[in-house]
Amino acid sequence: MNINSQIKTLTSDQACAWDAYVKNNPQGSFFHLSGWKKVIEQSFNHPCYFLYVETEGVICGVLPLVEVKSKLFGHALISTPFCVYGGAIADSPEIVRALEKEACQLADKLSVDYLELRYQEKQDSDLLLKQAHSTFGCELAEDNEQILANIKKKQRAVIRHSLKNELNFSLSSGHENLADFYELLSTSYRNLGTPIFSKSFFTHIIDVFGEAIDIAVIKDKNNQLSSAVMNFYFNEQVLPYYGGGNDSARGLKSADFMYYQVMCNASEKGYRWYDFGRSKNDSGPFKYKKNWGMEPKSVYYYYHLVNAQELPNLSPNNPKYKLFIQLWQKLPLKVSQFIGPFLSKYLG
Repeated sequence: MNINSQIKTLTSDQACAWDAYVKNNPQGSFFHLSGWKKVIEQSFNHPCYFLYVETEGVICGVLPLVEVKSKLFGHALISTPFCVYGGAIADSPEIVRALEKEACQLADKLSVDYLELRYQEKQDSDLLLKQAHSTFGCELAEDNEQILANIKKKQRAVIRHSLKNELNFSLSSGHENLADFYELLSTSYRNLGTPIFSKSFFTHIIDVFGEAIDIAVIKDKNNQLSSAVMNFYFNEQVLPYYGGGNDSARGLKSADFMYYQVMCNASEKGYRWYDFGRSKNDSGPFKYKKNWGMEPKSVYYYYHLVNAQELPNLSPNNPKYKLFIQLWQKLPLKVSQFIGPFLSKYLG
């Protein structure tokens, strides 16, 4: 690293420069943006350490880090929790390694169980590597029919079926669809046995990221809720990120209808890449996304163990969480909405 380079911690007056760097770096993602610092601090009160390298007054590398500490789920330093991507991005591999070294030293100082860095690409790193998830994505054609034609035949038939179900697609930025979205997401999370985030978390995301966020809600012909998703927009990408539905969704194929409509709407606005997000390898969501004709792309999560003796496993498939999940699925929805935020803030 250049002798004139310095590693610094992000302050509000450098946020615009940080985001400009992220948007212009080929490895930059929505989850590297400085706004996550504000969202996470406001929503969960987790300490954030957003590191950047500056050379002669110019940013040449960034690494967002968040400390998550819980008696139940452990103590970690993560880039970035509640996000699928993270890790250091920089002008050179040398600067990436320098930021990783700084992160390891910070992890040691904080005496965490482990440091976790979530990369999209494989790194030339000495850190421990875990590959348990893949992401899915595809190019977006410029017209709706071609988008549909590019989807795998079996899934294309499902979408054509959904188009006959007289479903209503509502898309809005701001808070207009937030209440309906939260009701559907809460229902979906409860049914999966997963604690839901607080509604204020999603409010903060909308407030911080503004026009880069919208919410799609699907209702049936009788104006009853069925599915919803919160979408993130970054450069030429659309990322349908937080999505869920109620018991009607399967029969109506409303989720299939919704994701297709999100594709079409994004294409009309000039977005060219559809990021279908992360799924655990060989899981149900993994197979569902593959049915769309998208090929899985491995993500690379690197670890530095401090107090932990082995790599973490917070997966719902972990046998030690089986009873908890079964009990959670039986909770009344309002109870899960009340208790969930006390737990979900540690499940990043």
